[in-house]
Amino acid sequence: MNIKTTAKSLRDKLQKGIYVVINPIVKGLIAIGMTPNMVTTIGLLGNIAAAILFVIAGAQASATGEIPYTLVTWAGGLIIGFSLFDMLDGQVARIGGMASTFGAMYDSVLDRYCELFTLGGISFFFLSSGNLGAALITYLAVIGSIMVSYVRARAEGLGLECKIGFMQRPERVVVTALGALVTGILGQCGVEWADAVLIYAMLLIAIFANLTAAARIAYSGKQLKNKKQ
Repeated sequence: MNIKTTAKSLRDKLQKGIYVVINPIVKGLIAIGMTPNMVTTIGLLGNIAAAILFVIAGAQASATGEIPYTLVTWAGGLIIGFSLFDMLDGQVARIGGMASTFGAMYDSVLDRYCELFTLGGISFFFLSSGNLGAALITYLAVIGSIMVSYVRARAEGLGLECKIGFMQRPERVVVTALGALVTGILGQCGVEWADAVLIYAMLLIAIFANLTAAARIAYSGKQLKNKKQ
């Protein structure tokens, strides 16, 4: 069994385990009349709230010279909590028999908005804190995140399957959220290098998301070449 197969197997097992936990919540949401699109929208609003906290933290750091790490911690917690809605909406659609083509498109589009808001908020936070390098790294993370999804969408538009790569959306969400949480907690404890955790988290996404996009381009090109043969 190769690394790719092992990673897929582990992801599938983890996903099934998460579904066991969230399915009772899903049934509760269906019972009170929630639709998949409502759940997706709530997830977006939560991520916007996280982005706002990053912006406020950056503005306060710029005005006072002190970073309010409590806000960074809360932002990380919001990203984790409301990103779970990304799994809930799909399950609500499947279990509730409410799956639709528009719903799939709506979910995909709002996923992109979630990432743009949260990573944009982090970039503003670093820029306002006077860390231009970290802001640029986060901007590269934004580019990589969008291109991973864009390449897949273009490939699927050509009739290709293109889901390869390490730094897909679930991984990016986990890295972003944990980076913010750990930075916030360490900062509150007075650790001087607390910001480095979030910076390295953004660097990880910037590198591997762009590598994933490049790998998907190459993989799609190979598939197209094989089709012509």
